[in-house]
Amino acid sequence: MNAVIAAIEIAAAAAFLSMPFVRNRYGAHAMAVAEGELARQGVRTTALRENGMRFDASGHEWWAPGGIATLLVVFAGLNLAGFDWLRPVNYAVLTLLLLANCVIVYSNLTAVQSVTAAFARKNDPELARIDVPTLIAAAEGGFPAWTWTLQTVRNTVVFAGAILGLVLLVIA
Repeated sequence: MNAVIAAIEIAAAAAFLSMPFVRNRYGAHAMAVAEGELARQGVRTTALRENGMRFDASGHEWWAPGGIATLLVVFAGLNLAGFDWLRPVNYAVLTLLLLANCVIVYSNLTAVQSVTAAFARKNDPELARIDVPTLIAAAEGGFPAWTWTLQTVRNTVVFAGAILGLVLLVIA
């Protein structure tokens, strides 16, 4: 069973790294598309950068999934080494993996509301008039179409893997 749990952790680690690599490769283009949309809306094109909004893999868009992936690989290695004390740790790791992915999916699903609220808090009339759904759609359009399929596969691997691992831990 340790090998199966390790395989799940390695697959989840790879899944967590997939989107930062895509954002690193195509994020600058998505940013340019978003800035073009701002210009079309008559808003200064620097507004996103001024407010810390980026579409590349900088900051937490890289270190968070990179850190999670690193921890998963470490735990996979420990599982392959056969340490029996890892069983309760695996429960915690897989549960946290499941919860972390829930937070990521929630964040993705509420991006428009989050950005709208963040702009409203700035009390900047120019930011307040941005059509955020159109801006987000434009930025998403700056990534290749297959990005959204990759995101679905990524979420499926992480959710299914975490659930499968937890089920195996319960029945074994």
